[in-house]
Amino acid sequence: MCCVHDTVAFEQRGIPAAVVITQAFTRAAEFQFRAKGMPEHPFVVLPHPISNLTPADMRTLTQRYVEQVVRQLTA
Repeated sequence: MCCVHDTVAFEQRGIPAAVVITQAFTRAAEFQFRAKGMPEHPFVVLPHPISNLTPADMRTLTQRYVEQVVRQLTA
């Protein structure tokens, strides 16, 4: 899971980072964060699947999570 790896690398350098995944990848993200020594790192979980959404539907969906991402980046 590259997004977790990249997030850990950024965080270790003092750069805030947020992971956005779908529900199907929650356990994988938890495992990866635990394995990389950051078991409590939060992540944003979108409903699954998203691959069938139109660009407009994806925009609408992601707008519901912007505040959560901002909170993670500024915490």
